[in-house]
Amino acid sequence: MANNAQDFTAIFKDMTGAFPVDTKAMEEQFKSQTAMAEKLSTVALDAAGKSAELSAKWTKDTIAKMEAMTSAKTEPADYAKAMTDFASTSAESAAEHMAAFAEIAKMVQTQTMEMVMAAGKDMSEDMTAAAKKATNEVTAAAKKATAK
Repeated sequence: MANNAQDFTAIFKDMTGAFPVDTKAMEEQFKSQTAMAEKLSTVALDAAGKSAELSAKWTKDTIAKMEAMTSAKTEPADYAKAMTDFASTSAESAAEHMAAFAEIAKMVQTQTMEMVMAAGKDMSEDMTAAAKKATNEVTAAAKKATAK
């Protein structure tokens, strides 16, 4: 059996040379992807910050209401009233804060969809331009080949 290992370097070099790659297009695609990731990250981090602020505010409000509820009362009925008031204001506060969380989520959804739609439009335009360029190159190569 022969121990000649075939060197595929030249074969791959010829093969890759036959299929040229437009590195400029790849660089542009990379730049647009990183820009999109940066925008999406900004939206996500902004929403996380707003959610954290809202959670902290909700917690502070709840603690303030608990202080009023846990203070010493002179009449036993005052404890029941304090508990009822706390439950009532807590329910109102929960509804308000959940609505605020929903607004944050809605803002994230809107901004994300706007970015995705803009990116889709840009990609469509880029694909059209690339297809047009490829068509022109193939047509030129075909004309050159038939001219020989």
